[in-house]
Amino acid sequence: MARKLFGTDGVRGTANIHPMTADMALRIGAAVGRHFRQDSKGVHRVVIGKDTRQSGYMFENALTAGLTSTGMNVLLLGPVPTPAVGLLTPSMRADLGIMISASHNPAADNGIKFFGPDGFKLSDADEAEIEALIETGVEPAQADNIGRAKRIDDGRFRYQERVKSTFPAGMRLDGLKVVLDCANGAAYKAAPEVLWELGAEVIPLGVSPNGSNINEGCGSTHPQLAAAAVVAHGADVGICLDGDADRVILIDETGQVADGDQIMALMAARWAEEDRLRDGVLVATVMSNLGLERFLDGRGLRLERTGVGDRYVVEAMRRGGWNLGGEQSGHIVMTDYATTGDGLMAGLQFLGEMCRTGQPASALAHSFVPVPQLLKNVRYDPSVAPLEVGSVKTAIADAEARLNGKGRLLIRKSGTEPLIRVMAECEDEALLLEVVDGIVAEVAASV
Repeated sequence: MARKLFGTDGVRGTANIHPMTADMALRIGAAVGRHFRQDSKGVHRVVIGKDTRQSGYMFENALTAGLTSTGMNVLLLGPVPTPAVGLLTPSMRADLGIMISASHNPAADNGIKFFGPDGFKLSDADEAEIEALIETGVEPAQADNIGRAKRIDDGRFRYQERVKSTFPAGMRLDGLKVVLDCANGAAYKAAPEVLWELGAEVIPLGVSPNGSNINEGCGSTHPQLAAAAVVAHGADVGICLDGDADRVILIDETGQVADGDQIMALMAARWAEEDRLRDGVLVATVMSNLGLERFLDGRGLRLERTGVGDRYVVEAMRRGGWNLGGEQSGHIVMTDYATTGDGLMAGLQFLGEMCRTGQPASALAHSFVPVPQLLKNVRYDPSVAPLEVGSVKTAIADAEARLNGKGRLLIRKSGTEPLIRVMAECEDEALLLEVVDGIVAEVAASV
């Protein structure tokens, strides 16, 4: 069954516009509650976290109503990072975890992400079954079997202790000045507290959420704010999280940005030295730079590529038994420690390497020279299929022919927004610009 509601990371869209309406959230809650509560006996739990968007209150209440109507007991965590839900779902012996967040998207958007009882995101098969239940509707529980809802006040603190436990024992961050941009999102309390408790001098940014300023000119999608602060304060490093803190982008002491590919390169090389990188494999998506692949090849390591989306990275990691993966956008997944991308945890790994080596961030955050890469997005009406238009197909075929043996081309629909993403890599930057602009022009003309 083809999925209609679910994208690459749950259900997402603009608040109060289908599918992100209170009514749909109620139906989703009932459907997912019925899916995970297959019997009428025993205690059934779901934990719900959210980021700082104003619409989170609406979706939290609607989901709770739908879930309790099927007999699920709801444990409300309040604002916590997405990886906290992945951690607390199995820890609290819950059947299901839900995170209300649109991650790096603007405040007007919101989304609903799901985690199974093992703390990992749901499979395509589970999502298809839930969609079927949404379409057909579900029978509510009997009146004497309706679920309860309860606030859990210490969920954030449980998560913080777990994050700190991944930092090398006995190591402290004393003497490090860290600019920390929390994107006015879910980690606005957790992240500064963790770094301060480990001894860092923290210069916080994006820690004043008001419901509408999440990701607004800050965080991992706008690292310029943190870069300027690093230089202005003479900081040793900058850490930029996104709205739900499952991504991280780093800033070195000179204000230069390092993306997820550079972070993964450093970690893979270090873990391989310590014989911790299973099978010498790093898992990343088709978006990761060719320079990362060459860097790994030069060290006898292998890059395993997947489709775009951290869930597909995690699925490949689990199938292969590998323990490190991520995305260029900053999702860093370490299955020895967590079930999903964790920006704060990855940032701590980088800080630990700074402490261990005594080297500045600039010496650690740029392991390879990236192959020139260009990504452009074209917004389209979801009722149109621009990639099926003849002129677009011809432009793509021509570009592939021109890049043959010189680079690579990737065209895809975004799984979280109505965008066509056109990405290419090529050492010849003039050719790179020509092929990308040519395709973008044809896609734009078709919509």
